[in-house]
Amino acid sequence: MDRTERFYKIELLIRNRRAEQGLVSFTELMDELGVSRATLKRDLEYLRSRMDAPIVYDRFHNGYRFEAPARGGAAEASHELPGVWFSEREIHALLTMHQLIQGLDEGGVLARHLQPLLDKLHRMLGTSESDARELMKRIRIASPARRAVSPRHFELLGSAITLRRQAVLDYYVRTRQQASQRTVSPQRLVFYRNTWYLDAWCHSSDGLRRFAVDAVRDARLLDTRAKDVALKTVEAALDGGYGVFGGTALRQATLLFTPEAAEWVAHEQWHPQQRGERLADGSYRLELPYTDPTELAMDVLRHGGDVQVLGDDVLKARVRRALEGAVAAMGGRIEGAA
Repeated sequence: MDRTERFYKIELLIRNRRAEQGLVSFTELMDELGVSRATLKRDLEYLRSRMDAPIVYDRFHNGYRFEAPARGGAAEASHELPGVWFSEREIHALLTMHQLIQGLDEGGVLARHLQPLLDKLHRMLGTSESDARELMKRIRIASPARRAVSPRHFELLGSAITLRRQAVLDYYVRTRQQASQRTVSPQRLVFYRNTWYLDAWCHSSDGLRRFAVDAVRDARLLDTRAKDVALKTVEAALDGGYGVFGGTALRQATLLFTPEAAEWVAHEQWHPQQRGERLADGSYRLELPYTDPTELAMDVLRHGGDVQVLGDDVLKARVRRALEGAVAAMGGRIEGAA
């Protein structure tokens, strides 16, 4: 445990013991920090004289506490160590967020880089390795249909964004089952529905494109400076559609959900620009923009007979074809189908 960690630990121990209406003895501090008597004396003196920590020794109770201000109240309420200060609750929240990242992070790319911070937080709390493992079990992330991303590709593209350099991708276009090579200027990484996407200026097609990182077969970083594209331009080109499908030629979909489905859908965000209305009979009307019907049709289909597509022939036709194909695959047909 380095000196900075000891400073946080000393203050945390005194804060927590005060909440229990007690004081922390010199011996307890030594045992918790695992330091010598001389080192602890130097740490306490440094906190008081250089960091203005209101730590006082109570001779009557033989322990350390925070000195209360003259007008009452708790001195430590307004005292914080310089730099980043975390309370015990904040540390627990950060550990929880780390577990969330591990659950979403295929291959542990992000979690691996955050491990030193995790270790530091554990030391601040004084938790043992077994306690830390038990804490991590309290969060479970279920990520069905997760598509694995190569850690090497993810790190390379992250570096390209940070360093503002171009990259060459060997990319597999699944819809056409074709391999292609693209020179791109990476702009941002997007995590959506259990996988990562790269938003980049594609120099091969001279425009902004969204690439699935798991479809990158190989990648290499170039020394050439990346083309700078304003983030607002990226958002306008790629975030206006539905899901991962970008574009500016927007269509409007209107969906009507039964009262039963409305209990859930009315609390969901399908699109940042959606408009929803609960009707008198309990049903729910949802209006939202889209550019390509592929992903929106998939979300409509998961509600089965609890949703109708109103007034949009493109989306309605896509949903109908999917239903007909599903029924045909089961050896049946939709009654009244053309």
